[in-house]
Amino acid sequence: MIARLRGKPVGRGAEGLLLDVNGVGYLVHATPRALAKAGGDEMTVETYLHVREDALSLYGFADGEERELFIQLLSVSGIGPKVALAIVSGSTPAELRRAIAREDTARFQAIPGIGKKTAQRVVLELKEKLAGSELMPYGDAGSDKHLVAREALVELGYTLVEAEQALARIDPELPPEERVRLALRAA
Repeated sequence: MIARLRGKPVGRGAEGLLLDVNGVGYLVHATPRALAKAGGDEMTVETYLHVREDALSLYGFADGEERELFIQLLSVSGIGPKVALAIVSGSTPAELRRAIAREDTARFQAIPGIGKKTAQRVVLELKEKLAGSELMPYGDAGSDKHLVAREALVELGYTLVEAEQALARIDPELPPEERVRLALRAA
């Protein structure tokens, strides 16, 4: 298993990031947080090698926490690596764990390619798996603040997907009313 790569980012495209590691170019399907690290001369990316009978695909993450959540998502029936990458790419791992803890299926339905049944399955299966883990948050006011901001945007005419996308670009530590104001200003 290839768990980490350190090298020079030499290209970026729709397929992902091209990372040159001692003269060998690795194509890494990466999360936005991992791609953001690609600005310097050298970068380190946590990776997961997905093996199928017809392909080897390398997925890249900004940190081990993103990779661990990606692996957990792969264990959910009906979730493949592309959908798992889309889920991990949409929010921080902490936000996704909070959504799982609060059984917020709407958060997952906002991700392209995930319907109601798949979102319910993700929440159900991962809640059971993460319940005893240190990866699962206990009570957290941050998720309540996010839900308040998201619901405010929906009431103002945003779709659930648009509200999630708008809030994903805004600091989650801000109060809900400030997040809503900034989302409206950016629109």
